[in-house]
Formats: sequence, structure tokens, C-alpha cells
Amino acid sequence: MESVTHHLQTFIANHGLEAVFVLMVLESACVPVPSEVTMIYAGYLVSQASMSFAAAVIVGTAANLVGSLIAWAAGAYGVDAWLMRTEHNRRRVARAHGWFERYGTPAVFFARLLPIVRTFISLPAGVARMPLLRFSVLTVLGTLPWCITLVALGDVAGSRWDEWHRRFGYLDYVVVAAAIVVAAWLLLRQRRAAPQ
Repeated sequence: MESVTHHLQTFIANHGLEAVFVLMVLESACVPVPSEVTMIYAGYLVSQASMSFAAAVIVGTAANLVGSLIAWAAGAYGVDAWLMRTEHNRRRVARAHGWFERYGTPAVFFARLLPIVRTFISLPAGVARMPLLRFSVLTVLGTLPWCITLVALGDVAGSRWDEWHRRFGYLDYVVVAAAIVVAAWLLLRQRRAAPQ
């Protein structure tokens, strides 16, 4: 069976910036699609003169914002509503609000620079109802250097792409593990929500 990374790269090769946008939206909306594969391969296409460096960075950043807003909304209107059903959970949400008032700004910014964490920070930001304008600005400011770095890596790796491509193998396991975690969380949530 061909690897997940191979399928992602083929999709990007066939559809260019549109594929970069779709994959980065999915990654930022908490779907386990590794942005490392997407943006580094976009950088490889830059090295082959098949894509513009600036366009890859702008599209990746814009898509990240769109996906993050989807995840923020899920936290604010989905997870939040589910959590608020009990007094105990309401107290926990109130603490989360307080924590985000104090630490939310640096947390959202710096989380965008960390693998895996960057994908899921939008959910607690939504639960805490971080103001959308502040959340959006922090997301763009944190995502921009991430996209620039990954595209630049792919551009530099262009002449040795086969060697770099083999290194992406471990990301297949990360994707599978993340998918299992998400599925387990959804199942647990559904069981807890079921009437006793």
C-alpha cells in the first residue's frame, strides 16, 4: 500500500496551490494531515519552478487561518455546548476562560510554531471564546514563519528530494496515531453524551 505522504504529494503535484489550500485547511481543522509534508513538498515544487515561493506561503497561511477558525468555532459552539451541561464542567470552562485571559495570547502564538500542538490549540481557544480578531491575528503571525520555514526547507531540499522523501516515512505513523486518538476521543464523547 502506498504511503500517506506519497498520496499527499501526488495530490499536490496534480492540483498545485488548490491542493495546498485544502490540505492546510484540513490540518488546521484538526484532521491529521501533516503540514510538514504539504508545505515542504510545496517548497520542492518551488525548487522545480512549478510554484511561486510567495504564493505557497500566502496560500498555506491563509488556509491555516481558515481551518483554525473552523476549529475555533467547533470549540466555541460544539465542545463548549457539550461541556456546559454540568456544573462541574461549567467551573472547568470558567477556569479555562481565566487561563486564556492571562496566557492565551502567547499560547496561541507560540503553539503555531510547534508540531501537533499547533493543530489543536484552536479548540481550547474557542472553548475560552478568545476574541476572533485577536485569535486570527495571532494565528497568522504564528503560522507565517512556520510556512516560510517549511517551504524554504523544501526549496533547499529540491536537489536531494529522494533522500528527503524517504525521511517522511515516519509521518505515516504520526497520521495513523493521530487518527486513532481522534476516533477514540469522538467515541468517548459519544458514550458520555448518551443518556444513561
